Amino acid sequence: MTEADERILADFDGKQPRGLARAISRAESGAGAELMHAVFARTGRAMTVGLTGPPGVGKSTLCSELVGVARRDGKTVGVISVDPSSPFSHGAILGDRIRLTEHFTDPDVFIRSMASRGHLGGLAGATGDAVAFMDAFGKDVVIVETVGVGQSEIEIAELADTTLVALQPGSGDSVQLLKAGILEVADIFVVNKADHPTALQLQREIRSMMEMLDFTGWVPELVATRARDGIGIDELWAAIDRHAEYLRESGELEAKRRSAFAHRVRALVMGAKPEPGSSISSRASEAEPRPGSKSEWAARTDPPPTPMGQHARSSRMSKRLCPRAKPGRPPVPRPAPALKGCKQASSVFLKRSFQE
Repeated sequence: MTEADERILADFDGKQPRGLARAISRAESGAGAELMHAVFARTGRAMTVGLTGPPGVGKSTLCSELVGVARRDGKTVGVISVDPSSPFSHGAILGDRIRLTEHFTDPDVFIRSMASRGHLGGLAGATGDAVAFMDAFGKDVVIVETVGVGQSEIEIAELADTTLVALQPGSGDSVQLLKAGILEVADIFVVNKADHPTALQLQREIRSMMEMLDFTGWVPELVATRARDGIGIDELWAAIDRHAEYLRESGELEAKRRSAFAHRVRALVMGAKPEPGSSISSRASEAEPRPGSKSEWAARTDPPPTPMGQHARSSRMSKRLCPRAKPGRPPVPRPAPALKGCKQASSVFLKRSFQE
């Protein structure tokens, strides 16, 4: 362990928020293995709640209200808010924390915003490490808010003990509820904005969909909320407690956490870069294309990967990103927008958010 890691671990053991923040930063940079090895034995105590749903459904407001209920129960809370990264500028506004302003001064609430950095599944690559660090730090509840997801971003179910799927009325007909994907991973359905005229219809459609499925254990509950007014939040927290109690009594909690650990190991193996001379690199060298094969010709003629990412390989995306790029030449990325324009856009976004 390096001297910097030892200082971070000292702050971490001293329950200094700076130590937790720096440990998560080390994990995001890919250098948190030694710290994780030092604190992993302390994990396994916190209740992890995942909150997912489409954009605009009110996840951040729901998260803020859940933090308030947990704090009234005397629990310490960690929040991880994941924001999407732009495929063009590669930046993220990290604006989910705006809805959590009332908890900024609470010393028992730790809020961390993370950019997805192109990671698929609704989470960031270091979200699992961040949850483990908050758990080892002593947080009683860890809430993970995903990016605004579609129909198949279900990685949160591999990480959280309890998965909340938030839906809003007027976002589609009953056919949308029949599609496989995110709706199948819900432990609790949350119909937010329950004052909408079609809210009862959405609740009926969810119940009809649940009748088509065969549940052998926990049957997902359905809770209607109006997060902006704080209505239904106590019922939602009671449903989370019931699910947590079911997991402990049935023994599924240990099995679920073993599955989450295996998922993280698979992610590390699939995302690891092989060291020179390692078994992975030797197997990769054995699989190199033979002379004269089609794959060898493709390797010679295809342009090398560009800084814009793998999507820049397609001609359509290349033309969109760099209209003047020529075939066979790596496109030159557009320059980043001026700082003045970014500040203006951020100020407008903040003003609109606080007005709402």
